[in-house]
Amino acid sequence: MKPNLLIVDDEEHTREGLELSLEDKFEVFLASSAEEAFNAMDAEKFEVVLTDLRMSGVSGMSVIDFASKHASNPICIMMTAYGEVDVAVEAMKRGAFDFLSKPVNLEKLDLLIQRGLNEKDLKTENKELHQRLDKKFSFDGILGKSPALENVLDQVKLVGPSKATVLITGETGTGKELVAQAVHQNSDRSRGPFIAVHCAALPSNLLESELFGHEKGAFTGANERRIGRFESSKGGTLFLDEIGEIDASTQVKLLRFLESKSIERLGSSRTIEVDSRLVCATNRNLHKMVRNGEFREDLYYRLNVVTVDLPALRERGDDIVLLLRYFLSYFANENGFEEPLLEQDAVNILLKYSWPGNVRELRNFCENLVVLKRGSTITQYDLDPRFSHAVFENQEDQEILDHISSNSLSVEENEKRLLRNALLQSHGNKTKAAELMGISRRTLHRKLVRWPDIDIN
Repeated sequence: MKPNLLIVDDEEHTREGLELSLEDKFEVFLASSAEEAFNAMDAEKFEVVLTDLRMSGVSGMSVIDFASKHASNPICIMMTAYGEVDVAVEAMKRGAFDFLSKPVNLEKLDLLIQRGLNEKDLKTENKELHQRLDKKFSFDGILGKSPALENVLDQVKLVGPSKATVLITGETGTGKELVAQAVHQNSDRSRGPFIAVHCAALPSNLLESELFGHEKGAFTGANERRIGRFESSKGGTLFLDEIGEIDASTQVKLLRFLESKSIERLGSSRTIEVDSRLVCATNRNLHKMVRNGEFREDLYYRLNVVTVDLPALRERGDDIVLLLRYFLSYFANENGFEEPLLEQDAVNILLKYSWPGNVRELRNFCENLVVLKRGSTITQYDLDPRFSHAVFENQEDQEILDHISSNSLSVEENEKRLLRNALLQSHGNKTKAAELMGISRRTLHRKLVRWPDIDIN
């Protein structure tokens, strides 16, 4: 559909001439006065309003005022007589996009309208992007209702608006970067950049350049100046994931930044002030690393102003079903597949599983299920053996402990149970099972011949 354009001018030949030149690209509406323009804008949504300044009755300035406050927010272009530039500039201050002198140059008018529409589209896209980012990284984007997660969100609410350095701890896959983004979005820096650096993914010599930048000729291969992540994050937040992996040299420079809010590029002695908030994360025990001499104590205390410790998924039992439903629906919609349905027996198995890879493992499990089992009903027998084996091992271990405590098992029965568990853990691989038990494969084979009733199916 063509965009709607309104021409407001009290001269009939001007209106009709402009209509003739614009009707191929726009759905053109005409108004001979400001009052007619007001009624038209209330009745239709316009992308463009083209108005004369001097008209009998109410002037075009009132059209600009009305349009700039209207919900449709059209771009407004003022047409003025030669010598009325000061008035046209005033119109721009009051919301007009630009102005043209009469008689109107049609080619220039066409270019001006297109530029205005392009700028309007960019502003709309930018606004929608911010709305999507706000939704994605606000608390609404973090799924869960368990007490353990609620405690984390309460901490984020408190620390977000502050200027404190935040250290996020937790196992791999618990969502440390997502929480870092939530800290950023709930701060007064939310409109600034959020820049993430995964320290373990870069060699130490490259990490230092990545963070602090370098000057041309600072080292072999430095053919031009490079702006580092600290400078790029000015006015926003710099997130350093796996902070426990940085070397001693980078630790010293990071400590200096925390103390002085300034950095130096590699190959330069010039100090650069940087207004950036630092949020770090690790799955390692930094306190233990300090005791072992692997991490600077002064840096540790600088980073550890506020610690947010993320719970493992096994500690968020109330959230597992919620996350399963969300990710299954998400990946089904993303791929255009029908969502698989989990029977309660399958759900019960998944609830008892320990999820060592945490939310990341659950997310990947759901994507795999959607792709391979699209539209199917999933029972416990459709699940990967690792889920049922892990649950069975836990039950078996408890049974062994119960029997041992009541002295009701013989040595032979205990050995048979241990052998069965070893075969389960190795998924039937006899060599691995023998290694788990600390015996040779030949000895394991003899035991299986002796005890043919051992069954792992």
